[in-house]
Amino acid sequence: MLDYKQADAFLAVIETGSFEHAGLKLCVTASAVSLRVQALEKELGQLLVLRGRPCTATQAGLEVLEYLQHCNRLEQNLLHHLKGHSEQQFFKVTLATNADSLATWLLPLLQPVLLRDHIALELKLDDQSRTYNLLETGAVNACISIESKPMKGCESQLLGVVRYKMVATPEFYKKWFKSGLNREALRTAPALIFNHHDQMHIQLLYKLFGLAKGTYPCHFIPSSESFVHAIHLGLGYGMVPEFQIKTALQNNELIEILPEARTEMELYWHHWKRQSAPLAKLTEHLIRYAPTILK
Repeated sequence: MLDYKQADAFLAVIETGSFEHAGLKLCVTASAVSLRVQALEKELGQLLVLRGRPCTATQAGLEVLEYLQHCNRLEQNLLHHLKGHSEQQFFKVTLATNADSLATWLLPLLQPVLLRDHIALELKLDDQSRTYNLLETGAVNACISIESKPMKGCESQLLGVVRYKMVATPEFYKKWFKSGLNREALRTAPALIFNHHDQMHIQLLYKLFGLAKGTYPCHFIPSSESFVHAIHLGLGYGMVPEFQIKTALQNNELIEILPEARTEMELYWHHWKRQSAPLAKLTEHLIRYAPTILK
């Protein structure tokens, strides 16, 4: 039987990516975490963690990770089953999502099932291309991702499509693109990009105009609401989900400045095949109703 302190230390290192952060999570020193992981590796006779930045699991480590995640899900299901009679008992579910989904459709869609089934959410935000990694490391129970292929032990289901448009205020367009939107104008006009992991805008400018990252000014604003607000303030132009700015486009508060930049992004729901009963209900609700919004 595995030592639970050693197992928790290993899980914390893989989830956080470092011994220091794992120590903070477990309220012990990084040295204590390291000793526990080393003891687990010695017990199993296998190297489990590749020490780096970030720390990652070896192939043997991935097998141990899958086993420990399975044990945690079984324990969670058992506790929920034994305590499920209490109407005040909430069941915790940890999800990874991209900021655009959280700022627009996700919470209103989940609200009925969260209230009905007493589910308490812990949300982890990351770019839609990276949320998959959080599920892989066991940091979350499920995730919204652009990755279509499920990992081992998981299922993947299409939620729908998000359509992005490149927009700005009419005043911004007149000031920065008075001679038209061209390569030279884009070299001086300030762009808005969500964060350094967001490649959509960067790849589009490179594909359409041959402009590499760093050859034009840009603001990095890692908040969906503030991102759109910054565009309304005339701070720059950027790629925004169509349903987030539908009214602003209709009222001509914002305008689409480059139709060729329209991008469709498929979103997928990833979850472990062995789900808890509350997570299964959440999954069923999400799969049923998300396509009515993301279409």
